[in-house]
Parts: sequence; C-alpha cells; structure tokens
Amino acid sequence: MSTTFYLVRHGIKKRDFGDVSLTTEGRQQAEWTAQYFASAPYKIHRIVASPLRRAKETAQAIGALTGSDVSEDIRLRERVNWGDDPEQTFEQFVALWDRCTADPEFVPHVGDSAKQAGKRLASLLTELAEHEPVGSHMVLATHGGLITDFLVQTFSEQELNRWHPDFLAVQNRLVPECSITKLIAESGQLRLESFASTTHLNLSGNAEN
Repeated sequence: MSTTFYLVRHGIKKRDFGDVSLTTEGRQQAEWTAQYFASAPYKIHRIVASPLRRAKETAQAIGALTGSDVSEDIRLRERVNWGDDPEQTFEQFVALWDRCTADPEFVPHVGDSAKQAGKRLASLLTELAEHEPVGSHMVLATHGGLITDFLVQTFSEQELNRWHPDFLAVQNRLVPECSITKLIAESGQLRLESFASTTHLNLSGNAEN
C-alpha cells in the first residue's frame, strides 16, 4: 500500500517584514482548504507545519475541521524568509531569492540553498513514509518556494514540464496560496499525482491564483 502526502502552501500572508500571519483572505483560503480535507473520503492522519506563522495558521485551520493533530517541523520552513536578516531590504531579499533559484547550489548568508531546502523536505517525507502507518494521508503545511525546491531536486525536468512547459524558468510563480500538491509514496518511490491544484478554492467561489 501507499502513503499519500498533500503539500499545502499557506494562505495569502501579510506583506510585511518578519514572521507574518495570514490576511483575512488568507484565513478564508485556509478555511476552504480545511473544508476540502474534512469532506474527503479519507481521514487525515497527521498534519505537519512549518514553524513560520502563516503555515502554522493554515495547518491549525485544517486541524480544527479534520480533528487531526498538528505538529511542527523546521524542515518545512522556507529556504529563506524576509526578516532572517534584520538589515535586509525587500529589494535585497528578492535579489537573494532570485539568485538562489537560478543557482540551486548557492548558499545565502542566511537560510539555505535551494538544493539544501529541497533535500530537507525530502528527508521529512522519507521519514514519515517509513514510520507512519501504511495507507496514511498526511498534510504538510509549508511554502511555495520549498515545494518547488523539492520538486526540482526530486523529479526530472521532463516530468516537471508535464505540469508546466517551462517549469524551471517560471517555478517561482507556479504554486498559488493554499494550493495542494499531491504525492504518493510507494515501495520507496515518490510519484507526483497532482501539482498546485486550486480546484477546492475555485469551487468555493474564489479563483485567486
């Protein structure tokens, strides 16, 4: 049997420096996502969240409706967050982010390289697949950059281009808030079942991408 992971990007966050929370719209997105999982034909066995507030708030909304316990794991943290360097302007942060995306091996002065970030998410998935009951369904509330860092490190460019024809070049724009990326782990292998789906948001009358 398989283990199913749902990588959920946090809802829309406040545009500010540091460890910010969700906006009103972001909280609504998290609620719609929670409703989706609560009405699913399977039980969510576990929810794991990034320690950053926006991801924890998203996870807590899902946990409240599904009755699932929420834990934190630092491996779900974004590769770098604006505010890790208290002296950094937003423009400097964006430049650093873009450099990390263009060169996955580049290690910034704060945070991780894209390659390091992808590997730590991979290690968490491997650990959960090995230690949680077979057949489990687990939600991981995390960040868009980390999701694409992991996918780029794990799957071939050819496979990723099935989901977008120029995946590597535009990866920073491909994971909307509260989208769901579904992975199946079976026999030590991971399969990308769906990528950055927002159908559950659209059905609720919200087409925000």
